[in-house]
Amino acid sequence: MAFEGLADRLQGTIKKITGKGKVTEQDVKEMTREVRLALLEADVNFKVVKDLIKRIKERAVGQDVLQGLNPGQQVIKVVKEELAELMGGEQSKLEVANKPPTVVMMVGLQGAGKTTTSGKLANHLRKQKNRNPMLVAADVYRPAAINQLETLGKQLEMPVYSEGTDANPVEIAKHAVNKAKEEHYDYVLIDTAGRLHVDEGLMDELQNIKEAVNPDEILLVVDSMTGQDAVNVAESFDEQLDVSGVVLTKLDGDTRGGAALSIKAVTGKPIKFAAMGEKLDQLEAFHPDRMASRILGMGDVLSLIEKAETDVDEKKAKEMEQKMKDASFTLDDFLDQMGQVRNMGSLDEIMNMMPGAGKMKGLKNMQLDEKQIDYVEAIIRSMTLKERTDPSVINASRKKRIAQGSGTSVAQVNRLLKQFNEMKKMMKQMMGGKKGKKKGGMNFPFM
Repeated sequence: MAFEGLADRLQGTIKKITGKGKVTEQDVKEMTREVRLALLEADVNFKVVKDLIKRIKERAVGQDVLQGLNPGQQVIKVVKEELAELMGGEQSKLEVANKPPTVVMMVGLQGAGKTTTSGKLANHLRKQKNRNPMLVAADVYRPAAINQLETLGKQLEMPVYSEGTDANPVEIAKHAVNKAKEEHYDYVLIDTAGRLHVDEGLMDELQNIKEAVNPDEILLVVDSMTGQDAVNVAESFDEQLDVSGVVLTKLDGDTRGGAALSIKAVTGKPIKFAAMGEKLDQLEAFHPDRMASRILGMGDVLSLIEKAETDVDEKKAKEMEQKMKDASFTLDDFLDQMGQVRNMGSLDEIMNMMPGAGKMKGLKNMQLDEKQIDYVEAIIRSMTLKERTDPSVINASRKKRIAQGSGTSVAQVNRLLKQFNEMKKMMKQMMGGKKGKKKGGMNFPFM
């Protein structure tokens, strides 16, 4: 997860005061000291940390908090609200043109993930808002960038406007916007050139494109793994172009998170999107309050619900609910459910959105192995229709055949069948409202 080191440190710190009947000023002082160290370790700007800690102290030592009904929780609420405020407070949405198309310039240094992010944003707009975007290949200096964008366009079944490497980027942008108007596209996403560092030539070209197409948004794509360098880059681009927002990439990587926590405070420009993985559906609208909840181990139920609404087939979900009620849930249904869960993203990502997941005994260090899902799918697909519908018919010889057909072992087949039966029992209890205690933990085939 993004901010993993920071999250662990902060969660450990605030755990000490959770549930305390009384919180003293000394408790708050010790906690804010730990929070300050955690933020500095995460590469958050020193001045930003200093201001944040000052605000937390002022609010946390107030009479309403220290003499409240649950002071420990109220202090944590203060920390969460201040973290959210640091990252922008409220979600900052994309501007929409009064008359289509809405023109978005994607800018940033080479290697930040600008081209891929352009594809992700186009996919996000189509899925979330049912929009009709067009991608524009305006990076003429790197043939690979044009090829990459065209490949992304084919994958997404989305139009890509290109004039090759010999055309002028300013003219490409102007022609693309005119074409979008003629063919009624809602959004034009212009993938501009990047450099290894900020230079005058790059900025002049971007400024010329800006003047030519008058974009509604200039989104700066920043590699969050570069820490404070990301903030410096944001300042440079903003000074020259007056960017309207930031997209953080590689937020799922081994990053200390300082860029995300500093960038709004230093530049004043909001983080609008965050890329949480490499797949084309792994781009999220950035919600400061939800990110603060994730960092503090409180989960992110709203984002989880949004993912489910976007990626899970509602009709199938209702059918599945009925099957659970009727206790007619089969291995075929199980296979279908795993596919729908996979559509929502990685298992680790989903677990991190669940409130208290980090506190569940044994869950924090549990390995969520995506490869195990492949084995489960292979085992189920090696079964006959009769075996998937009624697993009780699977005897020793059938198990051997299934194991050979799926490239697994009989032990793995046995484990899956046992876990499936356990899950059916649990579902029956849940749907029937029974409160019987279940012995042992529920083990899913991908854990």
